[in-house]
Amino acid sequence: MVDIITDAEQWDEEQQPRLPLAQTMLDGGAFILDTPAEIPAIWGTHNDQVIWSEGESLILAGPTGVGKTTLTGQVLRGLLGLADQVLNYPIKPAAGRVLYLAMDRPRQIARALARHFTEAERDTLADRLVIWKGPPPADLAKFPDLLLQLARAAGASHVIVDSLKDAAIGLTDDEVGAGWNRARQTAISADVQVLELHHVVKRGPNGAAPNTLADLYGSTWITSGAGSVVLLWGQAGDSIVQLSHLKQPAETVGPLRVIHDHMRGVSTVWHATDPLAMLQAGPVTAKQLAAAIFEKADPDRNEIEKARRRLEKLTRDGLAESVEGDPPVGGGKAEVTYRAITRAITHRESPQAITDAPSNHAQSVSAGHTITEPITAITPGGNHAPHPPSMGGGAVPEPCTECGDPLDGPPLMSRCAALHEEKTR
Repeated sequence: MVDIITDAEQWDEEQQPRLPLAQTMLDGGAFILDTPAEIPAIWGTHNDQVIWSEGESLILAGPTGVGKTTLTGQVLRGLLGLADQVLNYPIKPAAGRVLYLAMDRPRQIARALARHFTEAERDTLADRLVIWKGPPPADLAKFPDLLLQLARAAGASHVIVDSLKDAAIGLTDDEVGAGWNRARQTAISADVQVLELHHVVKRGPNGAAPNTLADLYGSTWITSGAGSVVLLWGQAGDSIVQLSHLKQPAETVGPLRVIHDHMRGVSTVWHATDPLAMLQAGPVTAKQLAAAIFEKADPDRNEIEKARRRLEKLTRDGLAESVEGDPPVGGGKAEVTYRAITRAITHRESPQAITDAPSNHAQSVSAGHTITEPITAITPGGNHAPHPPSMGGGAVPEPCTECGDPLDGPPLMSRCAALHEEKTR
């Protein structure tokens, strides 16, 4: 554990601890060329739909009562290695402990988190989760090294800030916003991952859902320094809320409709649009997919482009193909339609059709002849009648009254041999 200063009066610029320069300075080749080609995801799919990426903070915003803590509790389970996905997106367990800064009504946070864990998980919680209860020891924007100090004191690789308004005072002030951004970046540069719960300002007519980063409360530097911003929107206590991805490290996630089970603290995606499932049902244009995803008859250009990127991703993955239609009569760009690719299950060894009997099979020999021949060979030939006329054979001969075999075949029993011999004379 690292000692931290808990008396705010002791803090001044000279006393603030600084990271060793060796931890923050890298050679140019390592910084530029050793960066992973894929976006490493804490929560989401690598290099595709990433909700929370390593080395970048995630802001989970929304008004009071829409389930921010409910969703955060499920993310916490994933970080502790007790769940492998949240909202159908995989989540990566934390390498170290998780520090939860329970600053906003800590008793309510405790009750909310109690829905997610059981007595059987007490040892995991005691070993891997550290809770800071109540306000921080000092303003985290005024003393930007303190967030990292708290993480180090807890031995934490991940910090959950609940909520941002309690971490710093005066968030609408750009100086405060910049100070908080410095605090988060200081922690991230030391490989501490940060999740922040935040609030919004109501904008738009009739309390319409916020749809821009400007709709979040506080200075622009709060969202500018975040890698991903996710918005939950609805009325307090709603079971169904909307999740929108306002800022993305990769492809946009959602929008999704999320249904909360408030009693159990479980959230699931309700009626999420699956682009591949739509393609498998029939050809789709980018505009049609956008209309389904964003639930509007006339999606705008930006929404259509987001849908097109998803379709192009399926094309690059070999799951779909694009077909360009005819140009419009009045001129303009031809519309592109996407459709799912169906591959053959069996592999052809030669260019001949596998059903081409004259070339693939010897005459009068079936495809499974080599399998069935050893079995049928042990059966006396007289036990089988020749082909009936409908299948190219002659008339079926009269059967033996003793053994039931055709009289023109060998006898099955010695006592009926005379009958067969008489018939064949």
